[in-house]
Amino acid sequence: MGFRRRIPEPPKVDLTPMIDVVFLLLIFFMISTTFIEHPGLSINLPISGAEQIKQNAKEIQVYLTAKGDIYLQREKVTLDGLQRQLRHFGPMAAKKMTFLLMADKGARHGRVIQLMDAAKTAGFGKLAIATDRKVEN
Repeated sequence: MGFRRRIPEPPKVDLTPMIDVVFLLLIFFMISTTFIEHPGLSINLPISGAEQIKQNAKEIQVYLTAKGDIYLQREKVTLDGLQRQLRHFGPMAAKKMTFLLMADKGARHGRVIQLMDAAKTAGFGKLAIATDRKVEN
């Protein structure tokens, strides 16, 4: 009796079910993920036509909002807390750093002077006040 020998077929991998599963996982994670929004600081800088200075790698950024709130590197602080943290740099390190003040144009002038005085008292050698560029037509 002669049996025919079957030629074995190479195995086939069907990718369609795997793609369906990956799609379902993608949809599940997109729907179930919650996005937490961290509101940024809203600082409306005054406009100036002055020349832009080079940004120093070693700078400390202080923000002053129109309401008078003070932020050190995006963390809200009080004036006393700011002075304490500025003193931690030490006079030698502070002399080499730039104190960058980003004050809202609606901020009180007296509050700006207080921040500038805090920088001077801490020993900062350079003080820069951020502004927006003047748009020329």
